[in-house]
Amino acid sequence: MKRRLFTYENGIVLLMALTFGCLFFDRLALNFLMPYVAKDIQLNNTQIGLLAGALSLAWAFSSFFSTAWAEVNNRKKLVFIVAVFTFSVCSFGSGLAVSFVTLLLARLVMGFAEGPVIPLAQNFVERESSPNRLGLNAGILQAFGSALFGSILAPVVLVQIAEHMGWRNAFFVAGAPGLVLGLLAWWLVRKSTAESVISSDKSAISLKELWQYNNIRWGVPAACCVFGWWFATLPFMANYLVNTQGMSADDMGKTMGLLGVSGLVSSIIVPGLSDRIGRKKVLVGFMLIGVFYPFAVHFLAGMALQLPAMFLTYFTMGIIPIMAAVVPSESVPNHLKAKAIGLITAIAEIVGGVLVPALSGILSDTVTPSAFLWVSSVMAVLGLLFVMKLQETAPVTTTIDSQEQSMFV
Repeated sequence: MKRRLFTYENGIVLLMALTFGCLFFDRLALNFLMPYVAKDIQLNNTQIGLLAGALSLAWAFSSFFSTAWAEVNNRKKLVFIVAVFTFSVCSFGSGLAVSFVTLLLARLVMGFAEGPVIPLAQNFVERESSPNRLGLNAGILQAFGSALFGSILAPVVLVQIAEHMGWRNAFFVAGAPGLVLGLLAWWLVRKSTAESVISSDKSAISLKELWQYNNIRWGVPAACCVFGWWFATLPFMANYLVNTQGMSADDMGKTMGLLGVSGLVSSIIVPGLSDRIGRKKVLVGFMLIGVFYPFAVHFLAGMALQLPAMFLTYFTMGIIPIMAAVVPSESVPNHLKAKAIGLITAIAEIVGGVLVPALSGILSDTVTPSAFLWVSSVMAVLGLLFVMKLQETAPVTTTIDSQEQSMFV
């Protein structure tokens, strides 16, 4: 049992998960501190959406081009460590912001630094994962990242710090752990884990080659919708719960923390389930569930059923690692895996993380404060259509399908 638990595979998954968690703690900090920040430097919903979009735009540009450069030049470990150190230092910049413009600049720099971290972390985990554990390992990475650290600990810890020490100090606290994790990555990540796969194609872009694969062509718009479903609500939810539904700051923090628990549980269960029954079935089923998340937030406000319904419908978050990392890495040759993850992440960040929050903010300012919820629901419907075009990639399922087909040959 000891030998099975203390393996390099488990160690790399844990280290990448903690790093991913630190990154999302920093990235999502502004969302949970928004009631304080918006009041202090006078932000409207359009500006809130632009702040989320600016970070995502810089993230998108960096996630593909930095990852592609690192892959081609065999510098993945170096780029990863430099990026971790840089985004940790940049977190302090948000705490020093005195206006919308200075906060926007701080988020742009942070987004550029954070961009390559997730594609490279997913690539490291994919490289060391057993074939029957890729979905589970990617889910653990997601669970610790955007769920445990970003959605459970962040709202509770940061809101308490903001209440007692001010929102600026909350940003300072958020940036510190990444420095330690950067050092651990430099010490623990093996050369073989980060070494690039040699290919006859030395192009840093390889867009034409990537686009030849069905799951990249349909995976890109599907990922845009999955990210759009999440980011349509993420920057606005805390502000909406406090200022429109009348929650106290403490209740808002607990509600967001509950959603984080949902994200944590779903990020382990949903990808793990995809290892057993297939990626496509899980993507279709949970994309459908995501359609109803905005309805639970809006129509069940103040009712006892609201929180359980939000908890269950938020399980759609569990398909993010499948769509962003597992499906692309299983759909292309080894030398294209990091680029495929980076490409899907980049385009999904631009559409789902930049354009969708900007649109949600504008509609919430001009039409109704709840408009961002309906944008999220539309994204889920469109995503459902796109994931149905994907080809199955789960090793167990594809093997069974091949065996069944051979019986009729």
